[in-house]
Amino acid sequence: MTKDDSPVLVYTTFGCVDDAKRVGDALVAARLAACVNIFPGMISIFEWKGARETADEVAMIIKTRRSLAEAVIAETKRLHPYELPALLVLPVEGGSEEYCGWILSQSGRAP
Repeated sequence: MTKDDSPVLVYTTFGCVDDAKRVGDALVAARLAACVNIFPGMISIFEWKGARETADEVAMIIKTRRSLAEAVIAETKRLHPYELPALLVLPVEGGSEEYCGWILSQSGRAP
């Protein structure tokens, strides 16, 4: 497995489950992601445009390969309702060889 073919996780957040599902479905359908996990019920506290904010949000973890991370970010930005979505690429260190192989088999080129 080359470095470009290693699994990575992309973390992002949404304001509602429906938006997360819509974007997640599009990423999986385009084979930009093998899988997305959506975690509702998160509370975020942050400063935005000079004001302290508290918001109910939904976290999403996108499972993909390193070589697709920039395409995942670009497509998520295009589909995302936020002006400035959180988008972080998290490297994967180790893991089940079979599961990592599945991520690689489900992302990238069409079957």
